[in-house]
This record gives sequence, structure tokens and C-alpha cells, in this order.
Amino acid sequence: METTSRKVDHSALKVNQGFIIALLALAYVINSVWLVVFVAAVMLLGTAVPALSLFKRVYLHLLRPAGLVKPQVITDNPEPHRFSQGFGGVVLLGAIAALFGGASALGWGLVGLVIGLAAVNLFLGFCAGCFVYYQLHRLGVPGFARGPIEQGG
Repeated sequence: METTSRKVDHSALKVNQGFIIALLALAYVINSVWLVVFVAAVMLLGTAVPALSLFKRVYLHLLRPAGLVKPQVITDNPEPHRFSQGFGGVVLLGAIAALFGGASALGWGLVGLVIGLAAVNLFLGFCAGCFVYYQLHRLGVPGFARGPIEQGG
């Protein structure tokens, strides 16, 4: 069956989330809107063209070959994870607009939301964006074509 042969390396996802959390937290600490711009650009580019995902490239070309992070390849759909990252990037665009527009509390609040949701995914294994993707699939929204993969047991 085609859907059960789909694989996603969750270690690559976790490294991606770790970079997002660390860089956005640093952006807040040093009050750098430009670092938020960088993270948003990386997230949106990686969503549009997965092969260009910078943080996943660090995992694939540095961390994994060095043995610092072991692969965790499991049966999964990549689309919900890309949706989640893309939505996070869009939220960061809102944060950037707020920060440049003088609404710093709103801007940093949106940055905090992205950090929080990435942390929930990284540390608790719950991807809120994936949940939303699968709910949109269940409702038949066009563009959300993949349903959850049934895990054999």
C-alpha cells in the first residue's frame, strides 16, 4: 500500500524545531527583528522547497554524519509537517509586521506562540499544525489530501 511506504525522519524535524526555538528565543533576548526575519525566511523557503530547508540541511550534512543525532525514520506523511512549518512562518510574518509597526508586545507574543508550539512538538511530540492539517483533511478542504497513516499494531 502506497501510504504505508511513506517515511519521514523525525530527527530532522526535531533539529528543525530546535533551531527555530533557539534562534527565536535569541531574537527576543537580543531584541533582533532581523533574526526573526531570517527564521521566517528559512521556514517559508523550506516549506515551499523542502530540499532547501536550511536547518534540516544542517542535520543531514553535519549532525547526522558526525553521529551527533541519530535518524528516526518512521512511517508518516511529510505534508502535515510542511503545513505546520509554513503556518509558523506565516505567523512570524505577522510578528515581523507588528514589530516593525511598533506593536512590540503583539510581535513578540506571536514569536512566543511559534516558540511554544515548536517546543510542544519537540518535547511532547504533539504537532498542533499536523492536527489542524488532518482536521482540514477530514473536512474535505481542497489541498489537504493526505489522511493519517494507520499504524499497524
